[in-house]
Parts: sequence; C-alpha cells; structure tokens
Amino acid sequence: MAGVPDWVPSQIDWNQPSVARIYDYALGGAHNFETDRRAQDAALEVFPHLNDAARANRAFLHRALRFCLDRGVRQFLDLGSGIPTVGNVHEVAQDIAPESRVVYVDHDPVAVTHARSMLADDPNTAFLHEDIRAPHRILEHPDALRLLDFDQPIAVLMVGMLHYVNDASDPQHLLRDYRARMAPGSYFIASHLTSDLPEMRAAAPFFDDSRNPMTLRGRSEVEALLGDFDLVEPGVVFTVEWRPEVPPGEHPERSACYAAVGRCR
Repeated sequence: MAGVPDWVPSQIDWNQPSVARIYDYALGGAHNFETDRRAQDAALEVFPHLNDAARANRAFLHRALRFCLDRGVRQFLDLGSGIPTVGNVHEVAQDIAPESRVVYVDHDPVAVTHARSMLADDPNTAFLHEDIRAPHRILEHPDALRLLDFDQPIAVLMVGMLHYVNDASDPQHLLRDYRARMAPGSYFIASHLTSDLPEMRAAAPFFDDSRNPMTLRGRSEVEALLGDFDLVEPGVVFTVEWRPEVPPGEHPERSACYAAVGRCR
C-alpha cells in the first residue's frame, strides 16, 4: 500500500486499535496508527492524566528492574513487552550488568517486527512471537531455553499486561503456571490498571474495540492474583508509590495502575 512505512507488517489490520501501539503512542513513540491515536485521545477526554500514567508505569518498571538487579538477578522474561521504546528491559539491565539475558514476548506484529530488527545484534536477547496465555509454548521455546536457566533466580515481568487477561482466561491459574517454573529467589514484577478510580473506569470502554479489551481490577483483586508470591515492601500500591525516587505528589491515584514486586520462596 502506497505511503505505508516499511516497518508495518503486511498482516496488520489498520482499523483495529492495538494495545501495544496505543501504549507506544502514550509514551511518545512513532510506531502507531491513526486508529490507535483516536482511541487514546478519546480516553484522554475523560481521563487527562492517562499519558502521565503510562510514563509512571514505565518509571516503575525501571525501578523494579534495578531492585532485582541489586539482588543479583541477571535473567529476565518480559511477558507482553510491547513495542520497544527507550529504556527497554535489556538496556536497563545490561547497563548495570552487561551479562544480563532478556527474553521478550508479545503477539503484536508491529512489536515483533520492530523488536527483532532492533535486537538482531544482541546475542543475549530474544523476542518470541507468542501469546502470554500459552505459558508452555513460551517456557519451552528454544530461545527461552537457550537464554534462561529456570533453575536459577529469574525476574518475570507482566508490566501493564495483567489487565488484558480477562477472567475467562483464568489469570490466577496462568500466574501459577509461570510461578511453577521460577526458582526460589526469583521475582515477579507486575502492574495492573485499577477499577478503583472512576476516571479509569470511564476511560476503559474506549479500548473495547482493540485486540485486547481491558479487565480492570481493584486493589484487593490484584493482591489476590499475586497471592502465591511474597510481596516486597510496600506491597500493592500505585506505581508512583512503589519505592519512589522522588515524592509521588498529592494524587498518586492518577497513575491509575497498581504495582507490586513479589518474591518466590
């Protein structure tokens, strides 16, 4: 098609928003389409802080990664990683510990195409085109087994992703499948959009036409999902409240996402 950027895979449906591309747009990226921007802009009309929430989520990711790295973790499985932007997991990890190994997973074709191009020269990273709801395919994938030693501590990430796993997909069972392969001393890093904020509940329907509609959950529901992990302090809090480097301000709820890091016994 004339005028289509060379990074766009041929199988893309231009008319359906993608959560990966919407998040890319919220973070100021360039790998998104008009349909993604319309969905995000409509949601911003009812929740003007939504882009700030995306940036707060990204900042939480970086703090949680450094937390794990400080405790000796050197391998990472990023589930639902989305489209690569500045400050990816491998960039943060390898800046601190160059030997760090990272496996990314996403099923969005734009994310897959862009990431594989970006990571082509890094032997310590891989990108799997898989659905996070198929843990057996991910955990037994040759590239995952090449880079990750599941007998050693690992950090598994589902940052901004659990709210795309609906109740019918049984997120509790899904997390237990991943937890079963994590060695003692491993960490689980998660963030989840909240249903406790009226503005977030009002914004969520604007994403119902995307490939992955949202299932918002409250704090107690997020805590229940993470029940198989020992939550490190401060437990389940808004992203800006999780071990902040600067005071979180007067309205931490505007970050819209609960965040937590859990440890495996």
